[in-house]
Amino acid sequence: MDDFNFNGRKVLIRVDINSPIDPKTGVITDDTRIRSHAQTIQELLDKGAAVAILAHQGRPGDSDFTTLAPHAAKLSKFLKGGLNYVEDIFGPAAKSMIQAIKPGEALLLENVRFYSEENIEKVPEAQAKTFLVKTLSPLFSVYVNDAFATAHRGHPSLVGFPVVMPSCGGRLLESEVEFLSSVFTEDAKPCIFMLGGGKVADSVQLMETLLPKGLADKVLLTGMISHLFLVAEGKRVGKATLKIMEGKGLNSLLPRAKALLSTYRERIVTPMDAAVLAGGERKEVDFQSVGDEMPLYDIGQRTIDAYCEIIRSAKTVIMRGPAGYIEDPKFCKGSEELLRCLVESNVRSLLGGGHLRSISERMSIADKIGYFSTGGGAFITFLSGERMPALEVLITSAQKFKSDR
Repeated sequence: MDDFNFNGRKVLIRVDINSPIDPKTGVITDDTRIRSHAQTIQELLDKGAAVAILAHQGRPGDSDFTTLAPHAAKLSKFLKGGLNYVEDIFGPAAKSMIQAIKPGEALLLENVRFYSEENIEKVPEAQAKTFLVKTLSPLFSVYVNDAFATAHRGHPSLVGFPVVMPSCGGRLLESEVEFLSSVFTEDAKPCIFMLGGGKVADSVQLMETLLPKGLADKVLLTGMISHLFLVAEGKRVGKATLKIMEGKGLNSLLPRAKALLSTYRERIVTPMDAAVLAGGERKEVDFQSVGDEMPLYDIGQRTIDAYCEIIRSAKTVIMRGPAGYIEDPKFCKGSEELLRCLVESNVRSLLGGGHLRSISERMSIADKIGYFSTGGGAFITFLSGERMPALEVLITSAQKFKSDR
C-alpha cells in the first residue's frame, strides 16, 4: 500500500470477515476478523479513497452461509464515517452505488459466495474472465487484497482482479506474511509449536513439513491430535476417546503419526496425563488409569508443567488450537495455563485460531501476545511452504502494473 496513491481513486478491497454465527439467533458471536480489517479500510478512507468491500460468509449448504447485513452493522462501528451496505454483488444496484460513492466513503457488497463462480478454484488467468471480475474491474482504479485467511484459495475475488488491474496487499495481509516469514529465520530459534484444537489432519500435514525442514525444534501436542499420537505410541486413551476418534475419521491418520514418531520421536512431545469428567467434576489421571467410559477432555497438571518448562527455553512459540474441550469451563485449564506461561516467559509468540484469542481476551492477556493470526487453513498452508495463489498473483501483478500506481 505504501507504493500507491489512493487519493481520489476508487478502490476495491477483498477482506475476510467470515465470522462464527449463532445458528439460532443469526448473531455474530466473535467479531475479531471484522475488527482486524478495519485498520486497512480506515487507512484507505483517510488517504482519500472511495472504498467498496468484497467479502464472504460461510459456504453454500452450511448453516452460517448467510447475508452480510450483520457484518455491515459491526464493521460500521469500527469506521469513523460508518459505511453503506447493498444486497447486491455486481448487479445494477451494486454498480449504481459503486459509481455514487465519494472519497472517504465505504460500501460493503453482498456475500460474494452468493455468486456461483466464486466457489470454483481456477488459475488467475481463468478467473480474470469471470463475470465478477469483468463487471467490477472497470469501476475501480486499484484492487487491495487484505484477506490473508483465504490467500490459499484460487477464487475469482482473490486471484482474478490482480491479473487485470493494479493491485497490492493490505495491512493485515502484509503483517501476517511478515510475522509468519520471520519464523523461518535463525533468530527465531529455538522455535516451539504447540498444536491442539480439532483440525487434526491439518496439524499432521504441518508436522510433516516442519519437522523434516528443521523449522520446529519441538512440537508439543494437545487436544485431538495428542490423542492420535498417544494411540500411535501405544498409550491407553480409553474406549470412549477411541470411539470419538473413529467417528471423526482419525484412524486413517495413524500410519502417518507412527511414521513421524519413528523419525522425529525426540522432537514430538505428547501429554503425560489427562483430565476427564468424573462425578460431574474435573479429574486428572495418568493414562494407565483412564477408564473406558472417560473421554479425554484436557491435559493435566504434569503435562502443563512439562510444556511450560519447554516454553521457557524457547525464543519463539507458535500455538494453534486450544488444549482441551473449552466448551466446558472445567476443561479450559490446560489452554489457560499454557497461555499464561507463554506471556510470563517473554517469548516471541504467535497464536492461530479464534478460540485462543477469545480465551486470552477473557484472561486479559491478549495485549501481551506477540501476534494473532486470522488465518486458519492459510496459516497452515503458509507454514507448510505450499502455494498461496492469492499472494503469488499479487507479485505478478506488481510487475505487470508497475507504472500504474
